[in-house]
Amino acid sequence: MLSRKQKRVWRYVEEGGLLKLKSYLRKHRDLDVNFSQGKRERSPLHLACSSGDDALLRLLLQHGADVLRKDRKGDTALHTAVNRALKHGKSAYDDLVVPLKKSCPEALNDPNNAGVTPQDLLNWSQQKRTAENMSRPSEGDPEKEWMEKLFGECEDEFCETFGVYDDDDEEDFGDWADRIRKEYFDQKHAEAQRLAAASSGWKRKKSKQQREQEAQSQKELNEKLQREHEEYLARAARKEEEVRQGKKRSYDERCAATFSGDGGSSSGGTMLSYGDIPWPAPRGTVHEMLDVMLHGVDRKDVPVFRKMLRKQQALWHPDKFAQRCEARLAEKDRQRILDTVTALSQELNRLAHSLRT
Repeated sequence: MLSRKQKRVWRYVEEGGLLKLKSYLRKHRDLDVNFSQGKRERSPLHLACSSGDDALLRLLLQHGADVLRKDRKGDTALHTAVNRALKHGKSAYDDLVVPLKKSCPEALNDPNNAGVTPQDLLNWSQQKRTAENMSRPSEGDPEKEWMEKLFGECEDEFCETFGVYDDDDEEDFGDWADRIRKEYFDQKHAEAQRLAAASSGWKRKKSKQQREQEAQSQKELNEKLQREHEEYLARAARKEEEVRQGKKRSYDERCAATFSGDGGSSSGGTMLSYGDIPWPAPRGTVHEMLDVMLHGVDRKDVPVFRKMLRKQQALWHPDKFAQRCEARLAEKDRQRILDTVTALSQELNRLAHSLRT
C-alpha cells in the first residue's frame, strides 16, 4: 500500500512536474522513491523512462532510484529506456540510456522474465543496421511501411484515448502492444539474420518461394493487427457506453433525491453548496452537462426528444429552481449556483428553439 507521500511523487512524475518533484523531495529527503504502482507494477523510474523525461530520470537517480527494480514482466527501467531509444533514435539513447548505464552498468545484462537483457536489445539494433547496410539499396516496401504505420497509429490512438480502461480478466492494451511489438521485432530480427547469411553477394536475388513466404507472413501479421485493433475498439466503445450510462443513472438518482419530496422543499433541511447540486457533469462544461442529461434519447425521434427536453427545461428553469432551492443555498456558493443554472437553462432553450426551426 503506497503512502500519501509516494502517491504524490507518482503524480508529479506522471504529470512531468519536475520543479514540484524537486521541491517535494528536497523537503522530504528520507522519502523512498523505490515503489511499484498499478497493474504493471512500474516504479517512478519506469514511468519517467516511458515518457522520455530525462530531467525527471536524473532527479530520481540523484535521490536513490533503483535501476535494477523490475516491473511485472521483469523489465528494468533500462529495458524501458532502450525500447524507447529503438523507437525514437539517438536523442532518446543519449537522454535515457546513457545516464542509466553510468548509474548502474550491471543493469545492461539483467534479463527480464523472457530472458532478454537491455544489451540484447542494443545488439539487435546494431545487427539490424548492419543487415540494412549489407542489403541492396532499394525503394521502400509499401506493404511494410503501411504495416509499421498502422501499428504506430494503433498504439498512439489507444494510449491517448482508451488506455485508461483496465480489465483484470482480459489482456490490457499495454500487454497486447508489448506482445505485438515482440512478434514484429522477432520477425524483423529473423529477416536480418537471413540477409546476413545471404550477404556474400548482394546481387543474389531471393527465390520466388522466399518472396511468397515473406509476403504471406506480412499479410498475416497485417490482418492480425487489423483484427485485434477492431476488437479493442469495440471493447473500448462498450466501456465508454457503460461509463455514460452510469453518469446518467447517477444524475437521475441525485435529481430525485434533491428535488423530490422533503429534499426538494424550499425551506428547512441542510444547506446546499455547489457540490450538493445534482449537476449532470459537476466539473464539465454546459455542453457536457447536456450530453449527460440527454444520453440515451434518440434525437432523430423528435417527439420523444422534445418530451425529454421539456422535462429538463422544467427542472432547470431559474425561477422554478429558485422556488425549490434558493432558501437552502449556501451563501458563499449562491451566485455561482444561480449563474450555472441560468447558463444551463439558456442552452436547453436554444436546443428547443432549434427543433422548431
